[in-house]
Amino acid sequence: MAEKKKIGILGASGYTGAELVRLLLRHPRVEIALLTADRRAGQMMGDVFPQFAPYYLPRLVTIDEVDWANAGLDLVFCALPHATTQKVLKDVLAKAPGIKVVDLSADFRLEDPAAYAKWYGHEHHALELQKEAVYGLVEVYRRDIKKARLVANPGCYTTCAQLPLVPLLKAKAIESDEIVIDAKSGMTGAGRSAKEEMLFSEVSEGFHAYGVGQHRHMAELDQEFSKAAGKDVVVSFTPHLTPMNRGIFSTIYVRGRRGKIAQDLHEILAKQYEKEPFVHVLPFGKAPQSRHVRGSNMTFIGVVADRVPGRAIIISTLDNLTKGASGQAVQNMNLVLGFAETLGIDQPPMFP
Repeated sequence: MAEKKKIGILGASGYTGAELVRLLLRHPRVEIALLTADRRAGQMMGDVFPQFAPYYLPRLVTIDEVDWANAGLDLVFCALPHATTQKVLKDVLAKAPGIKVVDLSADFRLEDPAAYAKWYGHEHHALELQKEAVYGLVEVYRRDIKKARLVANPGCYTTCAQLPLVPLLKAKAIESDEIVIDAKSGMTGAGRSAKEEMLFSEVSEGFHAYGVGQHRHMAELDQEFSKAAGKDVVVSFTPHLTPMNRGIFSTIYVRGRRGKIAQDLHEILAKQYEKEPFVHVLPFGKAPQSRHVRGSNMTFIGVVADRVPGRAIIISTLDNLTKGASGQAVQNMNLVLGFAETLGIDQPPMFP
């Protein structure tokens, strides 16, 4: 039996950290050797998330306690907040340059330091790492990811929008200046820290938009769509919070280019993803539901003709904690460490 790779998770007490633990516990080629959570240091993972009580896992420690040069880790997942991440990883990679990293924050997704400063309100503090980072949308950058030391895991909203739109922009099949993305997220997308606006009585039986016209994921979308289209692209994007635990559900409105109609767009996507393990394109005219991808690394995509001639409605859905975060991160890990891409994350969705 091949020796298992030793893995660390920084920020294990959040939802994405817990999802990483859930997925890695069933991965046959890795061992969870390090878990950090500064506010929960000294506790066992089962004290923080009772579902892990039956499993042997290392005790939570602070990041400052780790002797990086002698930790013996092959790869680290970083599930820390943006801004904190770049400072931590700069230190970690200086002390242990051989460690591979998959970062789940937004710190290394944007290629332009000026764009980062504009959208995040401060200068980037690890510019050399920002230049080195490879954007981790596997279905687009698979070859580059395999050679990367630092992978920037894409955002949940951006993954859900890019998977249907990037192939269409590359094929010049849609008008790049007429893209409207109406997206909804489950509550876990807002994180685990206590916030008054996230109390049950504040969220249940309601539905609202947030970050209207200024959500930071727009910078990521513009960057990747511009690369796909070969010219500057600026999209309309509005996120909404829904009273469900998991899921991203995006309804995307596009206009076909050069006479392309909805059926043509469906054909392009069906051909693009026919051999992809984690993207499923439904039959033309069918729309997916968020419940049908829950707990999986799958993305379901549907294409429907709009009643307005030349326009199409694309519906895309994924689990924000899995394909939108930790599942995609493990998919990236598999590529970086030379494993089969689907290893440990090929389980079907949970329903009901």
